Amino acid sequence: MKTRKPDAQRVEERNLSPEPESMQKYSDQVRERIAKKAYELYEQRGRQAERDLEDWLKAEELVRKAMNATRK
Repeated sequence: MKTRKPDAQRVEERNLSPEPESMQKYSDQVRERIAKKAYELYEQRGRQAERDLEDWLKAEELVRKAMNATRK
């Protein structure tokens, strides 16, 4: 039986967050808007794999800009 160092397990658990840390500040409604926009970007690019983070960050930027524009 292989033993693991307790500290190593804690580090692994911290890295398995289901979403980027920046997303934890948004409401569920805003997250849904960002997810939909990210999927639109993914489809517009021809469904190219492995660029999900890029799509998500661009979608986050676009949604925030749209939200700020409606507040003004």
